Amino acid sequence: MTRQNTTGDNGGSPGPETDGAFARAVIYLRVSTKEQAEMGGEAEGFSIPAQRAACLRKAESLGAVVVEEFVDRGESAKTANRPELAQMIRYLHENPVQHVIVHKVDRLARNRADDVVITMEIEKSGAALVSCSENIDETPSGMLLHGIMSSIAEFYSRNLATEVSKGMIQKAMAGGTISMAPVGYLHVRRMINGREVRTVDIDPERAPLVRWAFESYATGQWTLLQLCDELAERGLKSRPGPRTSARRMVKSAIHKMLRNPYYIGIVTHRDVSYPGKHPQLIEKALFEKVQSMLEAHNCAGERQYVHNHYLKGSLYCGICGRRLAVTHSRSHTGQIYDYFYCLGRQANTRSCTWRAVRVSKVEQLVVEHYREIQLPPRRIADIRRTLQDALAAQRAEAEASEHAVTLRIQRLTDERQKLLHLHYAEAVPVDLFKQEQQRITRELDAARQQLADVSVEFDAIEQNLRKALKLAKDCHAAYQDADDNTRRLFNQAFFEKLYVHVDGAVTHDLAEPFGLLLDPSLPDKLSRAHSASKPVQSKRSADRPGRSRNGNDLEKTEVEGSNVDTVVPPEGFEPSTSRSGGARSIP
Repeated sequence: MTRQNTTGDNGGSPGPETDGAFARAVIYLRVSTKEQAEMGGEAEGFSIPAQRAACLRKAESLGAVVVEEFVDRGESAKTANRPELAQMIRYLHENPVQHVIVHKVDRLARNRADDVVITMEIEKSGAALVSCSENIDETPSGMLLHGIMSSIAEFYSRNLATEVSKGMIQKAMAGGTISMAPVGYLHVRRMINGREVRTVDIDPERAPLVRWAFESYATGQWTLLQLCDELAERGLKSRPGPRTSARRMVKSAIHKMLRNPYYIGIVTHRDVSYPGKHPQLIEKALFEKVQSMLEAHNCAGERQYVHNHYLKGSLYCGICGRRLAVTHSRSHTGQIYDYFYCLGRQANTRSCTWRAVRVSKVEQLVVEHYREIQLPPRRIADIRRTLQDALAAQRAEAEASEHAVTLRIQRLTDERQKLLHLHYAEAVPVDLFKQEQQRITRELDAARQQLADVSVEFDAIEQNLRKALKLAKDCHAAYQDADDNTRRLFNQAFFEKLYVHVDGAVTHDLAEPFGLLLDPSLPDKLSRAHSASKPVQSKRSADRPGRSRNGNDLEKTEVEGSNVDTVVPPEGFEPSTSRSGGARSIP
């Protein structure tokens, strides 16, 4: 056979015109992975040369000359979006070709729909598809065989994907590492009892830097950008791959690393966590502290930019209500001054008259504001006594309700069991059995939900309230002596927002449970609620102004109270997990 211009990687221009006695043919070769294309250290692996040899023999048997060759290296046949395949289709429409030769039908497509589309494009160009391994032609039996082989190829591909997925789930359940281990670990091979075992071990070069990154960020003194730069200075780089070199880790990669539970010995697959077999690099307490720091830095829109400060994200303008930001200004002598400024005024100077204030002055104003919201010991004792009485009453009611609901669940469970026995004995018609089964299921779901509502951990609630009252009693001194990171957590715990006014006053939107505990009328409201044995509705807009100016007299209503309508909710006094501050108008 005369073979003209069979090319290697990317084809090439056709060779000289062939003798008219020969038909023109192109061959298409494909392997699914790059590893197959480079297996054994060969330039084309083993599969591609074997496919080429078979296609050339087939062309010789057809009396055809191969004028072009198209090779997709590392391309899956589950999709028709393959560069060499698309180039072949264009070549067929632009050049006269009689045969398209493949080693097997599954080299062309592993999807029945793609196989139909590709085959139609080949036929539209005037060529015929030829397989070296299957006897497919344009006869009815050949077309039937083509369809069968194409369906088998699709079944093989989908079944293989299902089996691989099952294997990955089983591997994750056994604690194995599914994909590439993160930076700080190495994939190693060991001989155990005469068998090669592939496992994951700690990287002695990168693991100390990863551990340092977690320990440093947990202090609260580092931003992600600063940590990224410092790790680059210390030499932390990503692991090199077969075709990629080690590179500096970017900020997003550092964030992903700090969020990855793999470092505490947990494998995650499809959002399900399993205990891993790999060695733990980070202690769980340290990992959780880092997660808390990440949440704290991102709370309420706070971001760690170049000008970092613990009050960012908590301060708002007392005039327009927009957020306050930090800026650093340099004088003509080179001295740097830091200020808080209003973002609303920056956007439009006519919309707000709030002037920039030195950071140190705002810090002191906030410190003094904690003195204003601090509760005296007598108020603490009154609130604690009233809350204990209310909790005791709620506990008794909850225990009675819990007992009744538990009995109801037991009755419904017994009823379902009896119904099942009657069904097995064929004493109940099928339609009636289904109807009763659905009724019992609905009632059981409702009862279980009711049980979850009344099953409140009152000891934990009481302990949390005691901690909150203790914090409210000594908050000024504790805040004054705290470091910057602890002060940030204080502000996020006590306040939804802190408003700084032009006259130096500071007002607030309290976060729960402090919005409830710092309400001056709380003892009276709880007493009335307990005596009436029903929720008491607070008078919001009619009885108190929209925003506190917070004087020192706690008997007056200058301290903001609860911003919820139901003072004693039906589920008890458990502190709210949400932080919805009261709606206040901005003057």
